[in-house]
Amino acid sequence: MSAAVAVSEKSPPKSFREVWLISLGHALTHWYPSTFYLLLPIIGKEMGLSYSQIGLIMTCQYVAGAIANVPGGILVDTVGRKGVLMAISLFWVGFPYLLMGFSHGYLMLLGCVALVGFGNSLWHPTAISTLARRFPDRKGLVLSLHGMGGNVGDALAPLAVGSLLAVLTWRQVVVLNVVPGLLVSLLLLVFLGTLRGGPKARAKAEEGKGQSLASYFRGVPELFRNRALITLTASSAFRSMTQNALLTFLPVYLAYQMGYPPFWVGAGMFALQAAGFAASPVAGYLSDRMGRRSIMMTSMAMTAVVLAFMALAGRSPAFIVFIAVLGFFLYAIRPVLQAWLLESTPKHMGGTSIGILFGAQSLGSSVAPLLGGMIADRYGLIATFWFLAFTIVVANLFIFAMPKTVEAKS
Repeated sequence: MSAAVAVSEKSPPKSFREVWLISLGHALTHWYPSTFYLLLPIIGKEMGLSYSQIGLIMTCQYVAGAIANVPGGILVDTVGRKGVLMAISLFWVGFPYLLMGFSHGYLMLLGCVALVGFGNSLWHPTAISTLARRFPDRKGLVLSLHGMGGNVGDALAPLAVGSLLAVLTWRQVVVLNVVPGLLVSLLLLVFLGTLRGGPKARAKAEEGKGQSLASYFRGVPELFRNRALITLTASSAFRSMTQNALLTFLPVYLAYQMGYPPFWVGAGMFALQAAGFAASPVAGYLSDRMGRRSIMMTSMAMTAVVLAFMALAGRSPAFIVFIAVLGFFLYAIRPVLQAWLLESTPKHMGGTSIGILFGAQSLGSSVAPLLGGMIADRYGLIATFWFLAFTIVVANLFIFAMPKTVEAKS
């Protein structure tokens, strides 16, 4: 009798509708910056910008993100209303690009990209902590699906916008480009923003409920004493140095050293992202079954090995093959790291934990291209790949320092 009652009371499998919708939103938060990478040379030429001024544009975006990530996490943990916050974030990422279409001054351009950095800083603490709480036993899988959304946005945006630029001006493109973001923001508001109705809806509302500021700040000291948080954040910062310096200098190497035309440079970058798209769910699923540590260490070690092979391959055709292999291992790490962090920190501080993680990643992203450029100027572009192999090895060393047993905290 008791067994029958237990079976009847067992909650049914949760629908993945929210996962797909949030992943679609994540795709668009990556779509807009990936679009901008394609527009940046055109904007720079039109405004007569120097290379340093063009570089400063991206630095402003990363610095704004680094500053805003922790406050964004605090907002997520205290306000709740995750659907509303995700809708605001997505709108906030896309709308500044619309403003750029009407800007003719450099300072206004810097202001717009800073707004993009602020908007992006709100998305990850909200979306990642929401998915982790909704699917506690499948964190690795659902966060990998969320990460796949980012890979899709990164991969498809240059192809789609490149086609539009053949018939439209860049100002027309940014106006048209804001439409998908507005539509998905409305979907997030409709399906996740307001929850009314029966017990199922009330249970969801309870999951997304915020907490008082007093309660929140009582938990802050414990959070910053958390060894796992510090270790994973440091590891992630070095991993981000690897990723973003690679995204900066891989296209330059393909164009300058290997002499590829723009189409084939774009194809190489697409291969990097497509491999990451394939790797994400595999790594997330395996980490749920085999543990986060083994997947993280294997992926980081293989990333370092592939980067070293790329440096040794130089201008040979093997270099192109290694790009796809690199994407598989480099992007496999992201959802596993996020899931491990959320299991290692208090659940009611999930937004802040992710905010700290992405703040550290933004700092790493802002300094790595500069360091990689200095190394390339002095020793040649191929030396930059050795530098990236070193940064991912450092990231892996921090994983050795992780506590052997870390349990999720309530």
